[in-house]
Amino acid sequence: MPPEVNAPTILINGPNGILNVVNPLYNYTFHPQPSNAEFPSNVGSNGGKPVSSYHSTVRYPNVAGQSQPDRANLQLQANSAALRTLTYQLITEQSQYGPFSNMGFSDDRGGRYNSIENMHNAIHMMVGNGGHMSNIPYSSFDPIFWLHHANVDRLFALWQAVYPNATVTPQVNAAGSFTEDPGTTEDINTQIVDWGVDSSQLTTNVKARLNALYNPSGSTLQRATSTSASNSLQLSPNSTNAQWLANIRVQVSSMTSPFFVHLFLGDPPADPATWSFAPNLIGSHSVLDTSRLSAAKPDIPITLFGQVPLNPALLVAGNSDLAPKNVVPLLTSQLNWRLQNTDDSPLDIGRVSSLKIHVVGQAVKARVTEEAFPEYGEMQTYKEITAGKAGGLGVNDVPE
Repeated sequence: MPPEVNAPTILINGPNGILNVVNPLYNYTFHPQPSNAEFPSNVGSNGGKPVSSYHSTVRYPNVAGQSQPDRANLQLQANSAALRTLTYQLITEQSQYGPFSNMGFSDDRGGRYNSIENMHNAIHMMVGNGGHMSNIPYSSFDPIFWLHHANVDRLFALWQAVYPNATVTPQVNAAGSFTEDPGTTEDINTQIVDWGVDSSQLTTNVKARLNALYNPSGSTLQRATSTSASNSLQLSPNSTNAQWLANIRVQVSSMTSPFFVHLFLGDPPADPATWSFAPNLIGSHSVLDTSRLSAAKPDIPITLFGQVPLNPALLVAGNSDLAPKNVVPLLTSQLNWRLQNTDDSPLDIGRVSSLKIHVVGQAVKARVTEEAFPEYGEMQTYKEITAGKAGGLGVNDVPE
């Protein structure tokens, strides 16, 4: 988060000189204080402090209810390489609206568990972490919500430009919304806004811009030069000869509150409070509160899918050749994960019995022009990496 959204007050030029005023992007103060009927007292509890008790919106609150933007920024920085990789991989590879749009699409993901909702949820959780942003029905009270969703809209528009012929397939909104009943089928076909260029030119322009933003080199990386995951953006993890990803799935029925799945290369730190920004953190998968889903359809099993890229951490560890012969033994011995509540306390994996994590990989052929995307090979599942680990996919389990 930039300093402009983290400072309680800002200086502006007024008619009578410089004024120090309350920063409208820092938080929102409720007028009047919400009642428990509006903000249920059991929502978003963090160290015993429910969201309904806050007079203003908070981000990553401590036990005293004070925002901790520095800790939120540490989480965001620790996951920046993973989110950058996920963004490019999703837009360049996923041409179907269903699996692109949401985590609940389960018809045939082809081993690709990533979605724009997967990345959307990560920002909500890492910024909020027990505050308003991590509680979806109340998150829009935080001013940063609108900055976040402006970026989500930007990513969606980029995807539309790259795949102008993609159509919105009918899907059931299991949870419903404030304007739709649970179980409503959504099948609206929205046209792309006229951007002043024809569809073909728009596609070419956007592809070139995506490469400039997320994959500037477009060639296979020869060696890693960084020493921490937070600095691995310079390693161009989208320009490697292979793509390695951790797929994560969990059933809604086994969840009671939002939590993180932190992946590590090596042993996690002893102090859980440092997990979300540990030096050996691969990335964090965010699972939001889905109680509305389970309440709407209690008899129908709903599985949510998510994905964390492994390439940034592999490159930081000095693996320039990401062939299976090099990666599989390393991940088999070094890949670990932990579950964590939004108050930084550990969550016993046994309490999320439906959790299944497995590793997939695919060959990647580098792009050849500024307007081209890489060519992705078939996704392969490597069950031996996670077999025998709590929450890991076993050799006899079905990947999806």
